[in-house]
Amino acid sequence: MTATTTSTSPAPVSTPPEGLPAYRLLTGPDDASFCRRVSDALAMGYRLYGSPAATFNGQTVIVAQAIVWPGTVV
Repeated sequence: MTATTTSTSPAPVSTPPEGLPAYRLLTGPDDASFCRRVSDALAMGYRLYGSPAATFNGQTVIVAQAIVWPGTVV
């Protein structure tokens, strides 16, 4: 006789952690710090929303990336 086990996934969190908003627009200079901020948000559970944007302010490239919490209606 073989035993079977059933595993269940934890229920998805319906709201972002730490009181963060469901929709966020991350902006900043195009550097490693900005990339880490996006990566950290993805690790928390956020998803990319749309394409990144970039502009030049005369000195540096400024980038933006929208992110949303799963299940957010936008």
